[in-house]
Amino acid sequence: MEVIKISDRLTSQLSDSDVVRRVISGEKELFEILMRRHNQTLYRVVRGYLRDEDEVRDAMQNAYLKAFDKLSQFHGDAAFSTWLIRIGINEALQRLKVLKRGKVIYMPADDVGSEKLNLIPDKQINAEKVIIRQEMQQLLEHAIDSLPDKYRVVYMMKEVEGMSMDKIAECLEITESNVKVRLYRGRTILKETLLRLSSGTDAFEFGNSRCDALVNSVMKII
Repeated sequence: MEVIKISDRLTSQLSDSDVVRRVISGEKELFEILMRRHNQTLYRVVRGYLRDEDEVRDAMQNAYLKAFDKLSQFHGDAAFSTWLIRIGINEALQRLKVLKRGKVIYMPADDVGSEKLNLIPDKQINAEKVIIRQEMQQLLEHAIDSLPDKYRVVYMMKEVEGMSMDKIAECLEITESNVKVRLYRGRTILKETLLRLSSGTDAFEFGNSRCDALVNSVMKII
């Protein structure tokens, strides 16, 4: 397919429903608008189920492909984002079943979200502060990863993505009361986990490899 640059003006003017109608009518290149609008939300929801970044990426890709193939089945009864999230959740659940049968053990990626650190506006932040920030971020991510699936998904959708209670309930097809219970339980477990992790003597330990790297870097400068 020929790559066509989509103007920001066109992107802002079209609603999701408008884009869907035009894609179905043959303007396939406009599907990019839907992807860019909902990439972050879809990522965070799928990430609530899958911890391996390659699996998350593949699940998102398949979700978008299935959404594109079934676009004519979207009738606007729910928001497009809700419809897409349900497809993403189903894809993630299918992958979980396969992974559990294969007894795959996840190792959380240390670089998840590390791109945010490149956006630090204050150029005076020293290496020590950056390292501490990285450690805190990894500690939180690992604690969230340790939550049971049903609590982790709700926590990701509410606390990380900022979705409303009613939308979470609609996406997961459970009651809002159930969402609140799972969120409360997830928060409680997370607090207990973080407290336990932070009380360990090896928390924020500056390991040998990182120590060597910093020493070598400083020595080259001086």
